Amino acid sequence: MRPLSPALLLLATGCAATPPPAPLPMTAPAEVRVAFDARGVTAVRATGIADRATGRRVTADDPVRIASISKLVVALGVMRMVEAGQLDLDRDVSDWLGWRLRNPAFPDAPVTLRLLLSHRSGLIDPEEYRVPLGERLRDVVDRPALWDSRHAPGSYFRYANIAFPVIASVMERAGGQRFDLLMQRLVLAPLRLDACYNWSTCSDAKVARHVVLYRASGEVALDDLGGKRPACPVIAAAGCDLAGYRLGENGALFSPQGGLRASMRDLAVIGRMLLRDDGSFLKRASIAELERMAWRFDGSNGESVGGFYCQYGLAVTTIPTAGTDCHDDLFGDGRTRIGHAGEAYGLRSGLWIDRAAGTGVAFFATATPPDSKGVGAFSAEEERLARGR
Repeated sequence: MRPLSPALLLLATGCAATPPPAPLPMTAPAEVRVAFDARGVTAVRATGIADRATGRRVTADDPVRIASISKLVVALGVMRMVEAGQLDLDRDVSDWLGWRLRNPAFPDAPVTLRLLLSHRSGLIDPEEYRVPLGERLRDVVDRPALWDSRHAPGSYFRYANIAFPVIASVMERAGGQRFDLLMQRLVLAPLRLDACYNWSTCSDAKVARHVVLYRASGEVALDDLGGKRPACPVIAAAGCDLAGYRLGENGALFSPQGGLRASMRDLAVIGRMLLRDDGSFLKRASIAELERMAWRFDGSNGESVGGFYCQYGLAVTTIPTAGTDCHDDLFGDGRTRIGHAGEAYGLRSGLWIDRAAGTGVAFFATATPPDSKGVGAFSAEEERLARGR
């Protein structure tokens, strides 16, 4: 008997061929949204172009530089070390650094991990907080201009990216391992994540799926890798001799403040761990410590950055803030959520969980306008993706 043709076979079986996806403009911004609950991923939406040079479409498995959500992941590593007895949130970090870290205006006030994680250390971001290989972080943060001379440590909130290279240096000295490798051992491997800081520990297959970051103008902002890991994973002034790096000398190398490359499925794994809160990765008391509010904006005790940061724990933001001039109701429903936002190189990102509802969402958008404005303090892209629109 003569076999049916593929077309007749489809008709005979009642199946219709799945049409190919409609072509996208090569400049379509990449956007991914992954919703989840404690048991798994519940919805995925991915659209746009991950790499305009090849026309590759973005997927929920593609790693992207997630910006400041990286800080929350660093805090997970810190708490793993606290549980192991290697770190103490309230001890003077100078004890680990091997040099005295002080605000020159308040020389008797110790700076602790708790203050650094909650942006209350008094540090002020310099114009450039990346420190190349071969230079010392100490030489940067010892400058008086990088410290708030009006407010003592612990009394004022000022968001400072430079605090996280200090934290990374402390982790290196206490853990005896370079920051990127330490985070792989403490956080990424235990959670079974093929993720990495500055592409250092990701697999070749994960690197090949990289998302290029574009600005709204269309120019490449970062990570135009051509499918291959960069020759040097750090900024190097002269040569990439990481073998000669001294632990703790420069915690800025692997960008702890924003350099984690992870997919939205990866972030969903972290969000699900936080939702489960079952003690399998971190003790419940440790997660509660991260989420506990260390600072709440009262109009004069810090910089809310246009109503964006108004409640902060240890690298964890709580939204929205009722009864203030803050405009941080990202989801527009008044429900309490915890997590962190990210913004850098034309990207906006977010990882947020609703603990009461047992749900969460991870998302990002590339090529966003720097002046994008939603109804509140967040961008229009963040509001749209958070609300599933």
